[in-house]
Amino acid sequence: MNLDEVAPVIDVHPPHEPIHGWRDFFIHLTTITIGLLIALSLEGCVEWQHHRHLVHEAEASLRTEIQNNAKGLQDTLADLHKQQENLKQDVVVLKYIMKNHKPPENSGMEITFHIRSFDSVSWKTAQSTGALSYMPYARAQEYADIYATQDELTAAEQQGARDAIISLAPFMNVSNDDPDPTEGQAEAIKQKIEVLQGQLILVNNLFESLDRRYKSFLAAHPD
Repeated sequence: MNLDEVAPVIDVHPPHEPIHGWRDFFIHLTTITIGLLIALSLEGCVEWQHHRHLVHEAEASLRTEIQNNAKGLQDTLADLHKQQENLKQDVVVLKYIMKNHKPPENSGMEITFHIRSFDSVSWKTAQSTGALSYMPYARAQEYADIYATQDELTAAEQQGARDAIISLAPFMNVSNDDPDPTEGQAEAIKQKIEVLQGQLILVNNLFESLDRRYKSFLAAHPD
C-alpha cells in the first residue's frame, strides 16, 4: 500500500452503552483522546512520508539537470576564449585601417557570439510543488545559488549577443564598390567591439563561477 494514497479519517463514535458515573466518563474520554492522538500521529506520518518522497524526487531530478547542464561547459569556455582572441585581432586590424586608411594584407575579421542554454525545468517544478520548503535551508540555498547564476549568465549572454549584432551594424554602410571600411567606419566598429569585449569579460567570469558551483555540487552529491 502506498502511504501517499492513505488519508487517515478521524471518526469519533458515541459510547454504545450508557455512562454510569464519573469513572465511566473519564474512561471513555481517555479512550477518545488516545484514539485521536493515534489518528493524528498516523496523519503526521503520512504527511512526513509524502514530503520526504517529494523532496527525494525533486533532488534526484535537480541533480540530473545540473549534471546535464555541466556537460560540455569546458568546451563552451574554450569557444568563448577563442571568440575573445578573434575580437582582439579584429581591433588590431581596425587600428591599422584607422592609421593607414586601408586594411593589412591577407587580413580578415570575425565577430561571432554563441549562446549556451541551460535547462531549469526541474528547478521550476521544485518551486511550484513546494519541495524546496521541505528541504534543509542550506541545501535549498545551494540549489538557488546555482540557478541564480545560470539566470545571470543567460541575461549576460543575451546582452552579449545584442552587442555582437550592434558591432556588425557599421558594416551595413560599407559600399559594394569599396568593401573595406573607411577610417570613420573602422573607428565606429572598434568602439562597438570594445563594448562587446567588456561584456564577454562578464560572461567569462559568470561561466567560471558557474563551473565552480557545478563541480562543488557534483562532488558533494555523487551518484
